[in-house]
Amino acid sequence: MKRFRIVVLPVIAVGLFACSSPKDRAYEAQEDVHKERLELVDEYKACVKDAGDDQAKAQACEQHLKAAEALK
Repeated sequence: MKRFRIVVLPVIAVGLFACSSPKDRAYEAQEDVHKERLELVDEYKACVKDAGDDQAKAQACEQHLKAAEALK
């Protein structure tokens, strides 16, 4: 029984991994990039809101915006 598990479990795992095409993995990776961009934009908005009228703090927030732009 143990030998059966040792042989069958890796075969099932490889079979499940092979079901996803490179196209599917590319879509998932692109989705992750979009989510990261949205998070950076949200961080930028929160940073600008916290900075208020302080221009020095507002300029420091530009890092978030530049990082989001780099992910385009």
